[in-house]
Amino acid sequence: MFKKIFILLLSFFLLFSCTKKNNEKVIAELTEQEIAISIYAEAVEALKKGDAFYAAKKFKESESLMSLYIWASKASLMASYADYSRSSYTAAIFSLERHINNYPADENMPYAHYLLAMCYYEQILDEKKDLAPLLKAKEKFEFIMKTYPDTDYGTDARFKIDLIVDQLAAKEMSIARFYMKTEKWIPALNRLKIVVDKYERTVFVEEALHRLVEVYYRLGLEEEAKNAASILGYNYKSGEWYERSYKIFNKKYKTKEIKREKEMGLIRKKIKALFE
Repeated sequence: MFKKIFILLLSFFLLFSCTKKNNEKVIAELTEQEIAISIYAEAVEALKKGDAFYAAKKFKESESLMSLYIWASKASLMASYADYSRSSYTAAIFSLERHINNYPADENMPYAHYLLAMCYYEQILDEKKDLAPLLKAKEKFEFIMKTYPDTDYGTDARFKIDLIVDQLAAKEMSIARFYMKTEKWIPALNRLKIVVDKYERTVFVEEALHRLVEVYYRLGLEEEAKNAASILGYNYKSGEWYERSYKIFNKKYKTKEIKREKEMGLIRKKIKALFE
């Protein structure tokens, strides 16, 4: 009985030893490139499962082992995307700038620049006072429009720039209103001039012109106030803001009460129709 048990244990030990040696031989035969591809595949799988942090780590590890330029650049860009996907914008920006410098011949360079622009753009809503993300996003999207005009990235960049410009104008108007509220007329004047000069195509220019009329009039600069009012009248004579400016110079003027239907967007109209 003891003899049988001894033979069984000895056989198990020999089998285990052989298996271990075979595995070591297989591992030894794997090239660095094959290991890198295996790590890359592991990173892709982690990204699919939603573990972007681990994926970014593995993509970077894979990049360091890749000998082929095309695969190393893919791993680098995927690491940047993994950071972006988990809203780690600072890490993504650093990684993308590094990618652009290290892989200038990468065929995915338009996407790299677009992703960098999006890293700044995604931070706009979180930045209530700091204009830096807005300005940097605008700069990057303008670069994309100029460098890759006929791509999907160029088309989307044009749309994004319009939104950014509106946001910049909105921020300037918000600051101008604050200065007016606190009766800091000169700083308010400077902000309003920025809106009129730099953002004349936005929806805020009409209000900015009226506010200029108010501030100039308050400072006793009636000629300047009339000039601003005439520009407002020439461009927006039937508008509400021109009517307000007109009342500044004509105190007895009474606003005509005209019933106007509020303009509704297509989606709101569709929803309203469901209840009629």
